Amino acid sequence: MAMGSDITPHRGMRASDADRDAVAQRLASALSDGRLDLAEYERRLDTAMSATVYGELEPLTADLPTPQRPVQGPVDLAEVGTENSAPSPWREWFDEWRWWLGGAVIMTGIWGVISISEGEFTHFWPAIPLGIWAAVLLAHLVFPSHGDDDDPDLDSDLEEKGRNRHTERRRRKTRRRDRKRRR
Repeated sequence: MAMGSDITPHRGMRASDADRDAVAQRLASALSDGRLDLAEYERRLDTAMSATVYGELEPLTADLPTPQRPVQGPVDLAEVGTENSAPSPWREWFDEWRWWLGGAVIMTGIWGVISISEGEFTHFWPAIPLGIWAAVLLAHLVFPSHGDDDDPDLDSDLEEKGRNRHTERRRRKTRRRDRKRRR
């Protein structure tokens, strides 16, 4: 029996779940980077998940750049793209303006329907709530709040500070008690 016939070529070697997950991670990163569109990503991901040998996995990422850090573990598509990109500080502010614009469209639509039903243009009442809302958004830009109640990072920071403060108080009490015993 020849030694060469016993060795399976790399392309014919069976792929493991970890190999398929690594390819899926690279594909998800390429999707979040804009290198693949959603249809191409889904097609390649389906092929990767059904691949049985390395030869089926290699062409799926051959035209993609190699990752800068090794990929490990299963793919969490909800987290892809958020790990390597810092959120823009303006993103939340622009999102708020998008909400404002949506409210403006709805209120103006209601005003338009009422005006048409009455047969004449009525007072443009949406200007009042939209003006107040816009003033609040502009005030938030000028005077940003640093203590949003619904900020989970802030809540965890406050909890951590509270635990540290409690631990420090316990240490002080223990030191005082020890000093009193020594006297």
